[in-house]
Amino acid sequence: MQDGAPGGIRLQLVLSRAGVAARRKAAELIQAGRVRVDGVVIREPGYRVDPARQAVAFNGKPLPVAPSRRRTILMNKPIGLLCSADSSQGKTVCDLIADLPEQLVPVGRLDRDSGGLLLLSNDGNLIAHLTHPRYGHRKIYRVEVAGPCNAATLAKLRSPMEIDGYTLRPVEVSLLRKQAGHTWLRFVLHEGRNRQIRKMCAQVGLNVISLMRIAIDNLLLPEELEPGRWRDLSGQEIRALLATVATARTAPPDTHTAEVVQPARADGRHREGRR
Repeated sequence: MQDGAPGGIRLQLVLSRAGVAARRKAAELIQAGRVRVDGVVIREPGYRVDPARQAVAFNGKPLPVAPSRRRTILMNKPIGLLCSADSSQGKTVCDLIADLPEQLVPVGRLDRDSGGLLLLSNDGNLIAHLTHPRYGHRKIYRVEVAGPCNAATLAKLRSPMEIDGYTLRPVEVSLLRKQAGHTWLRFVLHEGRNRQIRKMCAQVGLNVISLMRIAIDNLLLPEELEPGRWRDLSGQEIRALLATVATARTAPPDTHTAEVVQPARADGRHREGRR
């Protein structure tokens, strides 16, 4: 392994502090060859650099030593956009905020065909907290499905299921309403496997028509926030997210609709950004 600058900071940590990604994801980005130091591709997450003396670039763009301002926004993600800072595979949510002075990255993922509440941030501590499974952040989804959805189907969805060789923890699923052959369900997840809800539904014979994330913990997607628009998170909301501890292993499964209370903002208003 290359040592780099003696006494420097591990490259993995430099990316995390700059808000690019949590440490584990930052290590994957480095190993994929997407980071350069003084123009040279470095693939060792533990490579040490001196950010004050060396130029670090991610995806060909200079990386700030540290965010000039820590910022986190809540976006209503439109369907059809990727949750990525890399636009090589198509238009991303970051394209909607390209005019912001801060370099914000998606916190977690919603697939291209899903929409709803998405956080983008340059706060490495918050990103790590929200993406690490040990904190068990509660994510709530409203899902429209087609297909036979009866009590037996719901029981299967609430039971431990094996997806891609992995046994999922029990998921809270409740029936919201039915209409003209379509059913609206509420899913509450404390872990987030790749396309988990879609794969769960496919396993019980349900076809997902629409999937929206409507809450993370007590943070709700504002009804007035149209797809593609965003607002800044308040300090109170950020502190509430950081204070969350894992409760999924101790709390009893809730198979009915639970009330989600949105914390009040200090100014009582939402700040929205234009699409």
